[in-house]
Amino acid sequence: MIDTCQFVKKYKRINIEISNICNLQCSFCPEVHREKKVMSQPVFRKIMAQVGPLTEEVCLHLMGEPLGHPQLSDFVDICSEFQVPVNLTSNGTLLNERRTEILLRPIVRQVNFSVHSFEANFGERDVSPYLSKVFAFTRQAFEQRPDLYINYRIWDLTDSVSLTPTNARIRAAIEEEYGFKLAAGSIDLRRKKSYRIANRLYLNLDSRFEWPSMAAPFRSETGFCHGLSNHFGIHADGAVVPCCLDKEAVLKLGDVETQPIADILAGPRANKIVRGFERNKCVEELCQKCDFIKRFDRKAL
Repeated sequence: MIDTCQFVKKYKRINIEISNICNLQCSFCPEVHREKKVMSQPVFRKIMAQVGPLTEEVCLHLMGEPLGHPQLSDFVDICSEFQVPVNLTSNGTLLNERRTEILLRPIVRQVNFSVHSFEANFGERDVSPYLSKVFAFTRQAFEQRPDLYINYRIWDLTDSVSLTPTNARIRAAIEEEYGFKLAAGSIDLRRKKSYRIANRLYLNLDSRFEWPSMAAPFRSETGFCHGLSNHFGIHADGAVVPCCLDKEAVLKLGDVETQPIADILAGPRANKIVRGFERNKCVEELCQKCDFIKRFDRKAL
């Protein structure tokens, strides 16, 4: 067995899926076919005890809606106990007074709201009640946690410059709320994706992408990915995966219920993947069919 204290690899983040259950079903976020699962508190504590020395932060998200977990408060407290900063992504629909208090605790470093989720579920309905909750949280954060990073994500651009009509309305509402304005024609995802609105609040823009799937056509055996170099993921059932887009654990490296995480990361399959990317080579079939990996072509070159 490998001593985790001797495992010197430091990851930028580790995605911990505390639940794969979501209260929404977005068109750009495929359905999870795994068994519906919420991570138990003992398993989460076991994970945090091991990953604390390995990462700069934990992201309490992979699939699912983290604000729906009934023990979210306890999980955030456990992160505080192990002094590991929290990064959390939510659709924001479940925000209330209690959950706001949880997200404003000092251990939480960043909160991301996928505001593009509204259109994907509610179409042309009035977006004001939804955004009012997100704006209220932000105002409270400005007062109580001015050091908290907040991202409003619109990851639904149909190409490098175009927003769908509803998301254009959402962006306009954000601009009106904060007196912030993106210059006409200024969006170019090749140059910039994040725009500071105020304090530590940012508007983050990106285009849609296809989730990797074994049913997808073959792309290439060459390519680079940050999976296992700056991040990896842990599913709600304890499966360790190299990539935050491996939603069905196709590339399962091990199980935290039965193996130390350091052993899993030092295992032969993980090493083969890492060595492959170092040589600009995709050794796994899922990676060879992944369209998202094209975003790292410049890095590979």
